[in-house]
Amino acid sequence: MINEKIREKEVRVVSETGEQLGIKPINEARALAEEAGADLVLIAPNAKPPVCRIIDYGKFKYEQTRKEKEAKKKQKTIEIKEIRMSPNIDKNDLNTKVSAARKFLSKGDRVKVTLRFRGREMAHIQNGRVILDEIAKSLEDIAVVEKAPKVEGRTLTMFLSEKRG
Repeated sequence: MINEKIREKEVRVVSETGEQLGIKPINEARALAEEAGADLVLIAPNAKPPVCRIIDYGKFKYEQTRKEKEAKKKQKTIEIKEIRMSPNIDKNDLNTKVSAARKFLSKGDRVKVTLRFRGREMAHIQNGRVILDEIAKSLEDIAVVEKAPKVEGRTLTMFLSEKRG
């Protein structure tokens, strides 16, 4: 909120240089801002009394958007990579899937390991749990099980994420 949109009776005023000007009635604060050729901007509306700063609003808005863009650049998005397999997977194929998972985890992504059961394979879900436990055991040096194996319909899923220092 700026200038006339501020509906408070008294506000704490801070100058452009950051100097505290004290608690003033809103009319006096607006006059100080006008005198300085700037805007009266409400910075902390929840404070008692609310804090207003005398600054150029356009410049303030520009700085704020620039800071937000900078913060967005620095954050890393974590993707979820999925590895699918069937319960009758061979040892070598399993090792290939584990190495792919290791590569994803080292890049900082989360890994969703999915076992899909078809037809009569549903009768042997415990074999699927053994396979997922084997994967977790072979990746325990760099990964931690985020969500334990869980049956959802015809699939058994488990989430792995990178171990934190």
